[in-house]
Amino acid sequence: MEKLIKKIKDFSELVMFKHSVFALPFIFIAMVVSSAQINGTPWFGFKLLVLGTLCAVFARNFAMGFNRFMDRDIDALNPRTKNRPNVDGRVSAKAMFIFFLVNAFGFILVAYFVNDLALILSLPILVIIGSYSYFKRFSYLAHIILGISLALAPIAGVVAVSETIPLWVIFLSIGVMFWVAGFDLLYSLQDIDVDKKLGLHSIPSKFGAKKTMLFSKIFHLLTVVFWFLFVIYSQGSYFGYLAVILSTLMLSYEHYLVNKDFRKIDRAFFTVNGYLGIVFFFLVVLDNIFF
Repeated sequence: MEKLIKKIKDFSELVMFKHSVFALPFIFIAMVVSSAQINGTPWFGFKLLVLGTLCAVFARNFAMGFNRFMDRDIDALNPRTKNRPNVDGRVSAKAMFIFFLVNAFGFILVAYFVNDLALILSLPILVIIGSYSYFKRFSYLAHIILGISLALAPIAGVVAVSETIPLWVIFLSIGVMFWVAGFDLLYSLQDIDVDKKLGLHSIPSKFGAKKTMLFSKIFHLLTVVFWFLFVIYSQGSYFGYLAVILSTLMLSYEHYLVNKDFRKIDRAFFTVNGYLGIVFFFLVVLDNIFF
């Protein structure tokens, strides 16, 4: 039993399961808004709650498992990542290979039970979220690919409820893309020297720390713009606008932390962005309950 618990902890660390907090709120935001518009209530039902959660977990486990499998050689050469389970032997290459294949199959299977459009989109989604591992080997636009990967979450959410892709979810997703790409730029500052040494492509290694922080600010400004458009086109109200305003303040605080001290990148990355998604979700729920 102890061995099983330890192995579960190793896989949880492998895929950094606690970071699921970034994607889950936005898939449910899309489901809440879509259900409110179609059914007149933000509650989309227990079935879609379970299927939506499973889809998000399987997709993220596949993406992280595939990334760790592909990056085990790179991670071994990076002082920050050399103690990860994919490097130190706690999770073997064979186990990782089986893990991401099982999660890919699980994602497609759950999509089958959601609806036809979800099933059709399941394979292209897996290709996109798996491509990040390759992009950073030849293009500094890998940060955008990571952003696109998480931006698929709200699209998946609205497809699950309505089998359509309305304009408001496009704005929400573009905002998520710039949000994720923006904080990934800040996170990547930790590896700027390693990326240069190993010949990996990233905006920090190509343009330097100062320009990277500028690009991140621009990305997060665009995040706010597109989230405002989301509220407008989804016919949101006071709580929706409050969600965007609070997100703006939290992103500003994130940049303040990083500008003040690079050692606070982890705090800016996980704590601030984790709370941002949760706050955004609850305010959108309130918006669709009371207005």
